[in-house]
Parts: sequence; structure tokens; C-alpha cells
Amino acid sequence: MGFLDFQVKSQYKKARTGLLKLKHGVVKTPDLMPVATKATVKALTTNDLNEIGAQVLICNTYHLMLQPNADVVSKIGGLHKFMNWDKPLVTDSGGFQAFSLGLGKEHAVGKMFFPGENYKHSKPQGKSIAKLNDKGIYFRSIYDNSRQFLSPEKSIEIQEKLGADMILVLDECTSPLSSKQYTKNSLERTHKWAKKCLDIHKTDQALVGIVQGGHWEDLRKTSAKYIASLNFDGYAIGGSLGKSKKDMHNVLDWVIPFLPDNKPRHLLGIGVVEDIFESVERGVDIFDCVSPTRIARSGFSHIKPPLGTKKNKFRIKISSINYRTNKKPLDPNCKCKVCMNYSRAYINHLFKTNELLGYNLISYHNLYFMLELMREIRRSIDESSFPKLKKKWLG
Repeated sequence: MGFLDFQVKSQYKKARTGLLKLKHGVVKTPDLMPVATKATVKALTTNDLNEIGAQVLICNTYHLMLQPNADVVSKIGGLHKFMNWDKPLVTDSGGFQAFSLGLGKEHAVGKMFFPGENYKHSKPQGKSIAKLNDKGIYFRSIYDNSRQFLSPEKSIEIQEKLGADMILVLDECTSPLSSKQYTKNSLERTHKWAKKCLDIHKTDQALVGIVQGGHWEDLRKTSAKYIASLNFDGYAIGGSLGKSKKDMHNVLDWVIPFLPDNKPRHLLGIGVVEDIFESVERGVDIFDCVSPTRIARSGFSHIKPPLGTKKNKFRIKISSINYRTNKKPLDPNCKCKVCMNYSRAYINHLFKTNELLGYNLISYHNLYFMLELMREIRRSIDESSFPKLKKKWLG
């Protein structure tokens, strides 16, 4: 068992607040982890992240094993020293890249797929550069096209060198378009990998098991029962989450009853407003998502209700010509230092002139927005007013 202690502090039905104690500090849950893919949250310093109240970050094992590589990070003193972050860190296993570089490229889909008459692939279909077998994942580096291999043993070895507080087992994230038979075969492999990761892990880093099974009830329940039986320090819910939001909700309803109440639950790669509310309501404790900083780099700013709504995804395109002379802050209802000091017109100007400060300012605001939402959610659970807050945001 790794260094982890989790205590539920308050509960409203299935929604709950907790204290997650890790080696580098305590995280109040529910919480959203900013994504520091390559040991950096894009456009932000660790001082910025401390100012907005980030409690824990998640880094990407696949990218860090390639650049600069785990040995370099280890020689510097581990990820915490390498990136100047003294709070908790999480690393994934690299398993998601089995999907994003494999079936995700072939099917041109993400973790969820929304079919319909007007559906268009978010990216062009391409050729897989990742192959799997029971030994592990074979892939080409996206940086120099070199041949690479990631096994359960290698993933744990790399994550132990990186030195995060909490690490994940190697798994395969299947595609929403994968058949049930493919998903079943993949699940058997993922379960073997999970057991192997648990057996070889020797450090005091907390180790998290991952529930897979696509959008099939029997496979998800089978996976939840098996992964829970292995007594990991925490549990994550990953993989394909189906072809609708309802599919994702079903997955959570099937899985969570089998996961121990005294361990944290992490919904991998999910973190937009409506999904956070629906998932917290079902008992999820931790989220991670690249969305706040990714949309910032495209000129989108988050805005709270009543201006922000489920329909407009709580965002406006601040780089639009509509805001060229607008004197208001990004969000008139926000108290972050960006909204206290800069106008929409100025930030619009930064984007129109390709000034890098624009990325910093909107990224800062968007993450402040999301972490403030998590603070509001925690207060609402403490005060038994979670339904009222959910209605305010989602209607």
C-alpha cells in the first residue's frame, strides 16, 4: 500500500466531500486536477497555479518518458523539483496513448462518440501508430518516429522514477466504436496488467487501479468487482464512456456501487461543467481535463451563470470581433486577478496580434473559474444545498 489516506467529511446522498492525504499534502475533494502534460500546465507558472488554488496536478507518462525521459527527471530530483511544485502530483500510466495513437486515430473519435445526421469527425481518420498485445504497447514516438515499447513493468518503473504521489496502472482505453468482443478481450488484458502492476510496485507512491469495460453493463460490473478486489489505494474509471452523456451516467451508476467508500474515485479525462455536476452527484471525487487551457488557446473564456449556460457551454469566444471595444472583464461575476485588471477589449487585442500574454490570461481565468466551481460544489455538499447549486448552473 502506498502513502494515502482518504476520509469522507460530509455527504449529500451520493455526493461527498473528503480529505485526500498524499505525501506532498492534503487535497480537498471533489476536485479537478489541472493537466500538466509535459510537466507544465500550458501558459501558466506554478506561482499562477498556487494563486488560483490548484491542489494537485496530473502529468503524462507517455510524453515524459520521451522528453526529457524519466532518468533525466530522476537525476534532477523527481517531478516535484523538476517543475518547482511542492504539492501533490499524479502521473497517468501512458495507457491512454494506446487509444489516442491507435484506435482513436483510426476511428477519429475521443473517449465519447456522438453519432447523428450532423456528426462530423473532430479530426481526420488516420493510421494507427500504436499496436497492442498481452506484453504491452508498441508505438512510434510522435517526436522522432522512434520505436517505443511500454509494458506494465516499464510503466511502473518510469512512474517510480518520476516520483509522483499517486500513479496509475497500465491499461487499454478502448474506442467507443470498439465491438463488445474486442472490449471483452481488452478487459482481460487490462486486468492482467493491473495485477502485474500491483505485484511489482514497491515504492510508497499510492497506486490506482482502473476500471474499464466500455459502455457494456456486464463488462463494467465485472471490471469494477475485480479491480476493487485487488485493494488498490484508489480507483479510476476510464476508457470509452459510450455514445451519449446518458451512457457515461450509466457507467458511473454501474461501477461506483462496487468501489470501496473509503477510497478516492477518479473519473479519467472528464471535467466540463455539466459532467462534473452529474458525476459528483454519483459519487466521483477527482477529475482531470485539458479543456480549460485548451479552449483558452483558441480564444474561449469561461463565464458563470446567468451569462454562461449549459447551451453555450459556459463560454464566450473572446477573440471574436464582437469584443474589440468591450470594456467589461472576461466574466463580470469573477474575482480572479485577470477579471479585476483587464478588459475584454485588451485580451481581444492580444489574440488579434498573436501576443502570448493572451494565452496566459485566459488560461489563468479559465482554471480559476473551474477551481472556484469545485470550491462552490464542496461548500454546497457541506451545506446540503447541492441540488440548488446544480439547478443554478444547469437549469
